[in-house]
Amino acid sequence: MNIGEAAKRSGLSAKMIRHYEQIKLLKPAKRSAAGYRQYNEQNIAVLTFIRQARLLGFSIAQIDDLLRLWQDPARPSRAVKEVAQHHLQEVEHKMHELAAMQSTLQQMISACPGDDNPQCAILEQLSKKP
Repeated sequence: MNIGEAAKRSGLSAKMIRHYEQIKLLKPAKRSAAGYRQYNEQNIAVLTFIRQARLLGFSIAQIDDLLRLWQDPARPSRAVKEVAQHHLQEVEHKMHELAAMQSTLQQMISACPGDDNPQCAILEQLSKKP
């Protein structure tokens, strides 16, 4: 199948498929005599795997590790779990950072009267040195 069909079947754009080939996350597709990329079911499985992993926020490096593990029938599940646990720790850290941002923004917004007066606690807070 061509790249358009592969994109439709995997849920990725053709541009992302080419990008994943360029960064070597995906092996280069075989080419037709005319030079067009040709994909098979194995390629679709890999692209679907990549899409699912990206939806969960795994980094490209983590996806590369997971792909290698997925394609290795002798893999220890411990190695897969370690990648996922490390990613979960990163997600939890980001969630704490976002919660802190949310709290700060809520405080700043509450302190700003939002009227015709030029005084605004949001701008005052943003202009302070940390």
